Amino acid sequence: MVKTRTRFTVLYGAAFLLCGAALLILVFALAGGDLSDTQPLPGQGTASPDEQIAALQRRLAELDDLHSRQILTACLSAFALMLVVSLLVGRVLAKRVLRPLRRITAVTREITAEHLDRRLALPGPRDEVTDLADTVDDLLGRLEASFAAQRRFAADASHELRTPLATVRATVDVAAAKPAAPTAVTALAERLRPQLDQVDRLLDGLLALARSQHGAVAADGTADLAATAAAALDARADDIAAKHLAVTTTTAPGTRVRGDTALLNRMARNLIDNAVDHNRNGGTITVTTGPAGTAVRLTVHSSGPVLDQAAVDGLARPFHRLGADRTGSDRGSGLGLAIVHAVAAAHGGTLTLTAAPEGGLTATVEIPAEAAA
Repeated sequence: MVKTRTRFTVLYGAAFLLCGAALLILVFALAGGDLSDTQPLPGQGTASPDEQIAALQRRLAELDDLHSRQILTACLSAFALMLVVSLLVGRVLAKRVLRPLRRITAVTREITAEHLDRRLALPGPRDEVTDLADTVDDLLGRLEASFAAQRRFAADASHELRTPLATVRATVDVAAAKPAAPTAVTALAERLRPQLDQVDRLLDGLLALARSQHGAVAADGTADLAATAAAALDARADDIAAKHLAVTTTTAPGTRVRGDTALLNRMARNLIDNAVDHNRNGGTITVTTGPAGTAVRLTVHSSGPVLDQAAVDGLARPFHRLGADRTGSDRGSGLGLAIVHAVAAAHGGTLTLTAAPEGGLTATVEIPAEAAA
């Protein structure tokens, strides 16, 4: 295995040797001017030998000074030229040397929690750089296995808990339905049923989250985001009326997308549920759907207090809530926006949460053209 340091040593040594040789050749070429002078010395033939010797010495001194100036000029010119050449050669060598590292950086940036199956697979001889790439690939493999195990656990646990939950619900209903059931039993059943409903919604949310994050989404269905949002608003009509919410909808043609119909419907329904459950009495909900460039966009804005954008950025994480009203909500489980984010990502889209300056929250989902019908 050729070490990277050995390759770099040979590369830099060869470059230095070539630059040094080129510098010597340039100096020799620039300083190799003809210094001979065939003109006779002043007074040659009539001057005495002493005068001729003195004139020859002066002439030799002038030639020596001229030669020194030529060498200095040649050295400075060659140095300036080789400085430019060395910078160009150094840039080319640095680009070549750092090419594997740039590849590692570019591929690593493209790898996300939803695409842990990507690998660097760096080609080339075995050296320290390929060892680094292989180490990163091994790390990605362990991360992929860990994420898959976590998602399988959430799905399996949610599925397995449904059976005992159904048993508990049936037991409570049977005990409360007996004609001679004590008042305490009936009151206890009335208190347990909402809690059981909350657990059932939580398990349903975990199943949807695990399904959307697992990457096994069907792409053979279609959903109209505008129609889905309208259906979700109709389903929450009683709650909207109870809170006296003013709903405004705006729809443009071209809102059908291809993908998993159930998950896409759940995504739109969660956005509407979030806007209704965490809105203030007498507030507003604005729903806008339509194409946005190469994507299909669904935007849901709900009124409310002024929120901190730094806190809003974390709402797409599972079980992350904002404020005491959200934490104490009987309907919220902290999974609604996390499911929206996971479903959008599974379809190649994005979820953007923005704290409106006038108060409230704006949730925008964009599904790219690749998933559009």
